[in-house]
Amino acid sequence: MSIITLITDFGVDDEYVGVMKGVILSINPAAVIVDIAHHIEPQNLIQAAYIIKHSFKYFPEGTVHIVVVDPEVGSERAIIALEMKGHIFLAPDNGVLTLLMDEANIGLIVRVEDSRYFLESVSRTFHGRDIFAPVAAHLSNGVEIKALGMPIDKIDLEMLSVKYAGISNSGELVGAVVFIDRFGNLITNIDAKSLDKFCKVCKEEKLEFRIGQNKIIGLSKSYKSAQPQSPLAIIGSRGYLEIAVNCGNARRYFMANRGDTVTVVSNNL
Repeated sequence: MSIITLITDFGVDDEYVGVMKGVILSINPAAVIVDIAHHIEPQNLIQAAYIIKHSFKYFPEGTVHIVVVDPEVGSERAIIALEMKGHIFLAPDNGVLTLLMDEANIGLIVRVEDSRYFLESVSRTFHGRDIFAPVAAHLSNGVEIKALGMPIDKIDLEMLSVKYAGISNSGELVGAVVFIDRFGNLITNIDAKSLDKFCKVCKEEKLEFRIGQNKIIGLSKSYKSAQPQSPLAIIGSRGYLEIAVNCGNARRYFMANRGDTVTVVSNNL
């Protein structure tokens, strides 16, 4: 079975995603195509980086993952193919695979250059159709990654400037909102391990979460831990701290944006 996943910021109102699938199926009719996400905020590389990092592991080895969030399409930016843990990732060389570099077992990385695996005519504005889709289909048909172009070193890849959570001079755990999902939940860069380490000496109900002038007391186990339309802090399915509103929208509730600071304080301090 040949599995190809798709992550894009194309949405589904236009024909772009459907046409990519048509190209794939024209080359490999047996391909199984899985839509992971198409409503990435336009050009939001960080959001796409988090989503591919936390989704690929749920697919079997041999899966080809296409990530097309590509603000520089049509420029001289490269397209890369990367092997890791039995998976192949196709993406622009714009940093969207940055968070995967934290993983072990990075294998071969090549610059995708061999036009034999592209569509005959390549546009300046839709490489998802003309390069990514056909290359992924050929890979799923058994073409080896090394056939696509010359190897490159991971130190030569473009990397995003990723902010990580850390302990401030005053002993607080400080992170930030890295993206906001369609429910309005504020996804932070504070992971469960960092939070566990921070609160070794305190109980979860003693934690205080601050965003702007707002405070949330205690870490919730579920959304229903808070009253409807009330805010809560919770570890989401990706393993990161999320600020949410039960049956509501945290983005609107807090008038929050990407990059907003989220601070965790222990009331034991």
